[in-house]
Amino acid sequence: MVTLPLLIAYAAPALPLAMLTLPVYVVLPSHYAGTVGLATVGVVLLLARLWDGVTDPLVGWLSDRTRTRFGRRRPWILAGLPLTLLSVWQLLVPPEGAGALHLLVWSMALYLGWTLMIVPMSAWGAEISGDYDQRTRIAGARETAVVLGTMAALGLPVALGAGGAGQEGETLRIVAVATVILLPIAVVYQLIAVPEPAAPRGPPAPAAGGWRVLWGNKPFRRLLAAYLLNGFANGLPATLFLLFVAQVLGAGPEAGALLFVYFLCGVISVPVWVRVSARFGKHRTWSVAMLACCVAFATVPFLGPGDIWAFAAMCVATGLMLGADLVLPSSMQADVVDLDTLRTGVARTGLYFALWSLATKLATALAVGIAFPVLDMAGFRSEGPNPGGALTALVVLYAIVPIGCKLAAVALLWTYPIDAVRQARLRRLVERRLARTERLSAAQA
Repeated sequence: MVTLPLLIAYAAPALPLAMLTLPVYVVLPSHYAGTVGLATVGVVLLLARLWDGVTDPLVGWLSDRTRTRFGRRRPWILAGLPLTLLSVWQLLVPPEGAGALHLLVWSMALYLGWTLMIVPMSAWGAEISGDYDQRTRIAGARETAVVLGTMAALGLPVALGAGGAGQEGETLRIVAVATVILLPIAVVYQLIAVPEPAAPRGPPAPAAGGWRVLWGNKPFRRLLAAYLLNGFANGLPATLFLLFVAQVLGAGPEAGALLFVYFLCGVISVPVWVRVSARFGKHRTWSVAMLACCVAFATVPFLGPGDIWAFAAMCVATGLMLGADLVLPSSMQADVVDLDTLRTGVARTGLYFALWSLATKLATALAVGIAFPVLDMAGFRSEGPNPGGALTALVVLYAIVPIGCKLAAVALLWTYPIDAVRQARLRRLVERRLARTERLSAAQA
């Protein structure tokens, strides 16, 4: 049984790291759009995310092969800390006249720092326990910290008098200061308090053969495709939230409170989804949550100016489903690695979580890179007023496209083959194979 103090220590850095998510994905694009334009912001952030296509798999692969007396994951997390802190300040508190090049360079630097910390941290969490349900608790602790960090990014600027419209620059500064203070403390706490399992002995898997086995992992391919589709479905409304609230509902000042309610419902729902998945299985539970989210999004086209309470109800409904989106995919990812470990005899957890991290970033980048140019072509202007066709394009991107993506993800997941029974069998076989590898390595030594 993984103890509560260990869960808290492991999840601690996720909170300050998550404080950056909302500002970077929601506030930052709108802030820079005022100087470089909507379409340019979308293209720049998409290009920065393409950089992750190189760094994420590389960091995952290298961390799997790292052998130090401090562990495999700790050195990478520590290496990412200073780069993340420097990039946060440059990106969120830019110098006067910062334009597209500044946004591109420091976005790439921040994404690299994130990768150096988040990929090893996620792999570390999957290795703390091999139990089907304990993995859900570990993922739940980490993702609860993520949501709490996001809520802190919403609430802290408001508490300091900087949460209103037109105060985006001060909001970004407050979040940057808080991150620079809290992140080093949380990382040191994690590195000291959380034990890292010893790396399995034996030679690493050959790169070429390892990639073939990875691509031949059918549950991995299905889960990755569903994860990408659902990530894109979540990325569109996240990217367009402020624009939708201001231009469709006419309620810009209420945006912060609505987001806070959404994430609060996500935090409240996490323990419920952990328990429900333990009874009904992760893939079915996640599928039902996505279907319920589709029902809530189906109400969006009927909303108009002044429908604040109806939209708030939709935020509550989708927020309650958010807990499943956060916890269950991360736990399922750890289960898929077991199948690869059984086939290769090598735990490549870092590489797998790097690919999932890349899918998350790609989904978000596609949301920004597609949504903003499409809105620009439709004649949409962030300051308004907007013609009916532009508002229709906003509604379609905000709600209709996500419904289609989530339904496609459910179709992939409904008959997903790894449940609690099969995962337990996989773990027994994995442990036997790793023990055999240990004995052979010891004999050869």
